[in-house]
Amino acid sequence: MTWDWGYALEILPDLLTAFVRFTLVATVLGTLVGAALGLVFAVVRRARVPVLAPVVGGFIEFVRSTPLLVQLFFLFYVLPLAGITLPALTTGVIGLGVHYACYYAEVYRAGIDGVPKGQWEACTALSMPPRYTWQRVVLPQAVRRVLPALGNLVISMFKETPFLALITVPEMVQRSQSIGGASFRYLEPITLAGLIFLAASYPTAIALRRLETRLGR
Repeated sequence: MTWDWGYALEILPDLLTAFVRFTLVATVLGTLVGAALGLVFAVVRRARVPVLAPVVGGFIEFVRSTPLLVQLFFLFYVLPLAGITLPALTTGVIGLGVHYACYYAEVYRAGIDGVPKGQWEACTALSMPPRYTWQRVVLPQAVRRVLPALGNLVISMFKETPFLALITVPEMVQRSQSIGGASFRYLEPITLAGLIFLAASYPTAIALRRLETRLGR
């Protein structure tokens, strides 16, 4: 249990490569999928689209009530039995994106519900088409209100990317375990992986607090 700086510096580039190629890519792509799909879910439910709205509502509750790991296992190990086989990273991105889309949808819903009723009535009085009502009046206000909460979900997704190691994605934590298993030294790789996560998430959390303060004014 003694720290070896030479060994730590030797394995650091390998961990950073895994971080950039897999952990960061999965977070960014998963966030894009989750944010876009969550917005669609929120609008469908708020607009009360016949048939589709209750189906989306049931799907959201189902996803939020089951663990992310079970969903990843289903996508990676069960879907191939039905003839649907996807690369591990693609499966991870879809799993993270769909899972968090259901949380994004609830955050968006809160922002949409927070738009004053008078804004909706004004759009109706001006005979504004529903498309422009959503695009130019409702969504700009709603998204601005919930930006800090959306940012917190990004950080949460980032910290859950190690789950992808269980579906064979060689992300940073999985790579640190492999390095530790090959050298029988786990102190340096596991510690470095934790420090890299900290170095990436802590500044983001600070920026989100500042953004929340600024929007609060």
